[in-house]
Amino acid sequence: MAAAMTPKAFERVVAQAVDSIPEALRARLSNVDIVIEDWPSAADLEASGVPRGYTLFGLYTGVPLTERTSGYHMVLPDRIAIYRGPLLDAFDDPAELRAEIRATVIHEFAHFFGLSDADLERLGAA
Repeated sequence: MAAAMTPKAFERVVAQAVDSIPEALRARLSNVDIVIEDWPSAADLEASGVPRGYTLFGLYTGVPLTERTSGYHMVLPDRIAIYRGPLLDAFDDPAELRAEIRATVIHEFAHFFGLSDADLERLGAA
């Protein structure tokens, strides 16, 4: 059974997760939008190498902070997408859902800061 959470409540939990990140790190966010989408697109799943039958909870797309050079200007914002549908489907316990939303937000922020999935795995944060 999927967790029941209104879109507004889901948005509040994502905002709380963002707010839980230390201010020193949040202040470094530059040219990035955080959006909530219902489901990842087929293109997002394919580009991320997600095997058939699996899904994403979140996705960072853009130029990580560690790769931005002096030539980085006049570009569209990077994007952190949090996918509501897969998260609601995967967690029926509200506390577990909130914890996974926070973990997903932190995971995607880490990609913005230049950490790969392998880096996160080595750090025990994947």
